[in-house]
Amino acid sequence: MVIKNILTDYNTIHNENQPPNEPLTDFVSRLKLNEQASEPVYLQLMRQLNTLIENGELSPGYSLPSERMLAEALQISRTTVKRCYDELRNIQLLSTHGRAGTMVQAPPRVNPTMGRLKGFTEEMREQGKTASTRVLEYDIRSERTIACIFKRPSAATFLRLVRVRMADNVPMTREVAWYDLTAAPDLENWDTNGSIYAFIESKCHIKLSYADQTIEAILSSPEESKVFGFETPEPCLLLKRHTYSSTGQLIEYVEGTFRGDAYVYKLKLET
Repeated sequence: MVIKNILTDYNTIHNENQPPNEPLTDFVSRLKLNEQASEPVYLQLMRQLNTLIENGELSPGYSLPSERMLAEALQISRTTVKRCYDELRNIQLLSTHGRAGTMVQAPPRVNPTMGRLKGFTEEMREQGKTASTRVLEYDIRSERTIACIFKRPSAATFLRLVRVRMADNVPMTREVAWYDLTAAPDLENWDTNGSIYAFIESKCHIKLSYADQTIEAILSSPEESKVFGFETPEPCLLLKRHTYSSTGQLIEYVEGTFRGDAYVYKLKLET
């Protein structure tokens, strides 16, 4: 087979300073192209690679097959692979490193300024990046520990939201957020689209005024490592935020784990 003929060639380009790659046959087995479909082949390939990167199956530093090797293995034109790789480079998911070849790019580093209450979407917009969200869990539940944080009876209900927040399609943080439905019952009707802060202000008629926030260093949990594409636990920043209304009522409690290789917080200190 063509794949077997070029497998040895693929392994020889591996640089000992890079993470070990899987055999080419295993890599190609995850790609399912259909030349009879209306969607162009390069878009099919681009979409599937994008998904593998977003899901953490191809982590930063992963060395992809050369255009020639992948084209031969998939039995498509090299021009098709080149166009796919070029498009992924344009959105900063891939990068080229000379003889090391084409690699999955490390996440963009962001350095938001602290000191003002703002959501993730606004924070990324200030950094010139496009924010997006993947909702992992959304439910209404009672939780004794959370009720204590909000100073509510143990039977009180809360909206629990687990999300992955992304910048330019790169996962930046996994957050678990809780919202007080006693104070903001209309949150039960939120469809998870758009900014939850905007919904709280426009639909729940609650003005968010300030937040208390702490930051500490941790190692990523198994769930967080999977989201970020880490092979082993890696350093992260854990942000715990208590967000209050203008009347001093606690509305939101969130624990967000930010990847340590991409987040640098900036402070302005004045005398």
